[in-house]
Amino acid sequence: MSRYLKILFPVHMVIGAAFGALLLAMPGRFLGLFGWAPVDPLLSRVLGAALIGLAWGSFRGWRSDNPAQARIQIELDAVSCVLGALGLLRHLVIANYPYYVWLLFGVLAAFAVAWIVALLKK
Repeated sequence: MSRYLKILFPVHMVIGAAFGALLLAMPGRFLGLFGWAPVDPLLSRVLGAALIGLAWGSFRGWRSDNPAQARIQIELDAVSCVLGALGLLRHLVIANYPYYVWLLFGVLAAFAVAWIVALLKK
């Protein structure tokens, strides 16, 4: 596995697991720190579980000796980050959202670019 992926997988894993755990355990308090209201605790917890699942996949990709298995995880991460960024961008273009939504978009877009670069590298 390339040095690039040896760094990208754990970074994605830690960020996904941290935010996922906070959304799963205490969505109202966590999102309330950013002034995000109202909070739907059910969907926030489902999002938290999905982020933890993606973090687990990044862990598995990082620990994999099989390039084909790692590539599947890279594709999954790329698709989820691209679609998440596009979904946020659709709302950011139409309405005036606070800075933290733009920050979330920036993180997703950066990860999307990073995963696409990983896919294009040999």
